[in-house]
Amino acid sequence: MAEYVVARADELKPGDRKLVAVGRIQVVLFRVGDAYHALPNICPHQFGPICEGKITGAIMANADTGWEPGWFHDGEVLVCPWHGLEFRITTGQCLAYPNVRLRQYPVIVDGDDVKIAL
Repeated sequence: MAEYVVARADELKPGDRKLVAVGRIQVVLFRVGDAYHALPNICPHQFGPICEGKITGAIMANADTGWEPGWFHDGEVLVCPWHGLEFRITTGQCLAYPNVRLRQYPVIVDGDDVKIAL
């Protein structure tokens, strides 16, 4: 795997994102809390530009919550701007379809440099 410097560590604040081109691939770098995550800039549904989507949380109800709705994953859910599919930034997992997941690229913080491994 090759590593590419895509940002400085102090460039993104928590909640920020940055679209970067690595060769012919567009990757979105996110900062959630103190952690960085990198996802492709393409929704698997109809190939929409997922980086343009809103970052939010999700209302969920399941057996763990006693089927009472609650607000979860605040600041960790990316919503596709074309059709509203929701993905966890931290895992790439689609909330509506458990078998759909965005690819995650490894992120390395090396001193002041943030790198993506492809």
